Amino acid sequence: MKKRNKIIYWVATVWLSLGMVSSGAVQFLQLKEEVDIFNHLHYPLYFLTLLAIWKFLGVIAVLIPKFPLLKEWAYAGFFFAMSGALFSHIATGDGAQENFGPALLLVLTALSWYFRPADRKLKPVNS
Repeated sequence: MKKRNKIIYWVATVWLSLGMVSSGAVQFLQLKEEVDIFNHLHYPLYFLTLLAIWKFLGVIAVLIPKFPLLKEWAYAGFFFAMSGALFSHIATGDGAQENFGPALLLVLTALSWYFRPADRKLKPVNS
């Protein structure tokens, strides 16, 4: 059981990290397709750079050992960014193709967070 959880964690985390880095790269470089998406969603273009930097920093936080509080913030940031992207695509009437990426990254965020090893979790606070 423990080995299965570790495999699920690493598979989800590697794919999550690849997804965040690749989407962050196209946002940081402001490729035409990404600029068109942001214009369609009515977001200011400076969000591209901001989201890209947050994604890069979040991937570093999730992958490095220790710093469990920082990891919690990174997972929360991924959740907010991907749920926001999913909601934005739904609100503008986009179809399944546009919703797939954010939905997949949202699921990978949840899987990585849920199956993370004990040494990557916050210790409970004694009351």
